[in-house]
Amino acid sequence: MEDAVNTLASRPSTSPAALIGLSMLARWAEATEDGDLMGGDLPGWFGDIFGSGVLFGMADRRGECIHGACPHYQTCFVEHSIRRARGARLVIANHALVLSQASWSSIARDDVPDEDQLPTRYFFDEGHHLPEAADSAFSLALSGLEAAELRRWLLGAEGGRSRARGLRRRLEDLVAASPALDSPLEAILGASHALPAPGWLGRLNGEDTAPQPSVPDLVTNPSEQFFQALKAQLEARRIGTRGQDSSECGLHPAGEALREATAPLDTALRRLLAPLKTLVERLKSLLSDPDDALEAAQRLRIEAMIRSLRRRAIARVEGWIAILDTVLGEDNPSDSSFIDLIRTEYVPGRQGETDIGLHRHWRDPTIPFASVMQGPAHGILITSATLRDQTPASGENGPDPRLVEQSWHAAETRLGTQHFIKPPVRASLLSPFDYAHQTRALIVTDVPPNDLDALAGAYRLLFVASQGGALGLFTAISRLRAVHQRIAIPLEEAGLPLYAQHVDTMDNATLVDIFRTELHSCLLGTDAMRDGVDVPGQALRLVVFERTPWPRPDILHRERRKTLSPDDPRDYDDRLTRMRLRQAFGRLIRKGDDRGVFVILDRRMPSRLLSAFPDGVAVERVSLADAVRQIGTFLPAEPAVPFLDADE
Repeated sequence: MEDAVNTLASRPSTSPAALIGLSMLARWAEATEDGDLMGGDLPGWFGDIFGSGVLFGMADRRGECIHGACPHYQTCFVEHSIRRARGARLVIANHALVLSQASWSSIARDDVPDEDQLPTRYFFDEGHHLPEAADSAFSLALSGLEAAELRRWLLGAEGGRSRARGLRRRLEDLVAASPALDSPLEAILGASHALPAPGWLGRLNGEDTAPQPSVPDLVTNPSEQFFQALKAQLEARRIGTRGQDSSECGLHPAGEALREATAPLDTALRRLLAPLKTLVERLKSLLSDPDDALEAAQRLRIEAMIRSLRRRAIARVEGWIAILDTVLGEDNPSDSSFIDLIRTEYVPGRQGETDIGLHRHWRDPTIPFASVMQGPAHGILITSATLRDQTPASGENGPDPRLVEQSWHAAETRLGTQHFIKPPVRASLLSPFDYAHQTRALIVTDVPPNDLDALAGAYRLLFVASQGGALGLFTAISRLRAVHQRIAIPLEEAGLPLYAQHVDTMDNATLVDIFRTELHSCLLGTDAMRDGVDVPGQALRLVVFERTPWPRPDILHRERRKTLSPDDPRDYDDRLTRMRLRQAFGRLIRKGDDRGVFVILDRRMPSRLLSAFPDGVAVERVSLADAVRQIGTFLPAEPAVPFLDADE
């Protein structure tokens, strides 16, 4: 905030809009409880009106904190949150933050004896997301963005307007008091020039023909050469047309050009790793001095710096070296615990530009999850409405025990409970809702597949039949946008506001807030809306799915299907699809008096997936016209849409 105020004050051409946004943010900062820009008490519309750049400029970003050396340390929101969490009996966080904290603590535990005590009991709600969260927390990427960010963390700003502080800025007072830190610091800064230099993204995408910035002791930049070789291998193995599920390929076998570009980068990373470890050891030696030799604040700062070096630099570089060793070694053995692949990803805010990287994922991400959590955790409770498949009743005595056991076994395999020392305790509770009377499930059989006009027409008729309160779910962003373009004006003329993820500039939370408030509005969305919408009451009374949500057949899915379901790969796909259908169906009924209709516009949906729906829900295959009639009959009458004609 201080940097932003000083920057705007020094510019005579500062726009009034920038001043208004910063002034309102300052007023909020004086009143906020936690300083959380994205999940706290800052209104979701702020970034939509004043631009997300204003928020990102205020946000804490990796590598910028200098802890006790900062003049705002005592009033820092981030530091306050950390201190509150340390003393709290109950901490509520999302899966990603919990698993990241657990993995970071496992890295730093041996370096700093007084590492923060982790929680001993964990309660994971929406537990069906745990495998994906573990995959994200324990995967590793050697990408251009990651490598360039490490360079920025080590060297700080290199020209242009940036507040980035390098490693020298963070350590300058410690180096002045302990000259032994100077030599490894200089070695680190020199070796970090092998990482992507400013402007690397333009050079990677062929948009910047300017010569590469001078690099001490290096004729060429080994990391940029490596990423160019990755891109060349991906282009050579690309299947299909660009942009159609063609942004990744397997690493093995690595081409000769890629191997030749890997060796120099491997050498450069080892040259960077050695002084990083030396610096950590010398910082740890400062902590071994008598207690009265260091002030408490300085001791805490050194401990924080050791953790930062381990998390941000050493662990990452060690992982990168391990991946490069795979490239330089023999082809990946079939029994490897990892999946290595080359992937391109679009860079946010840089239209048409893509980052490329070498990614490593665990075949079974629950293995590191179990390994990390078993140490500190005395107990873990995992709950979800979709942890296991529904088991259809068979015979007079209820469900077949064999099928029930199979459903539990599949759920436990997906969550990795077999990697824990003790077996899990199972519990299954009945739903409090009467789905048979509160819901209807319809499969529309006469909407042609891959006909966007027919699909859009079906959405329009169904949304009008329910008089809004409708959530439309899509498996592809392109089809969502195409349908939105075709039905937005007709629905507006009918008095039904239409909002859409990936179309409207508002974030998901704001879209859902508006949808929850406007009883006649309609909302289009993808996965995040399928799993993350909680709209009780009449604001959500219709869910329409445009097609069966089969898993995306990418490399990770293909390899994990072999690992987790080697005997019946199709059953693995079916389980994931039924889970997604049940998540979507679950959006309808959030209270005891809710009523809703679930519609899927895919006549090819197989009957074996119908067990995704709760017991008692009869799934009917009907025409579009019949679906429209049933929606009008089943849903409770709503007040007329407030719509004035021209005369009024």
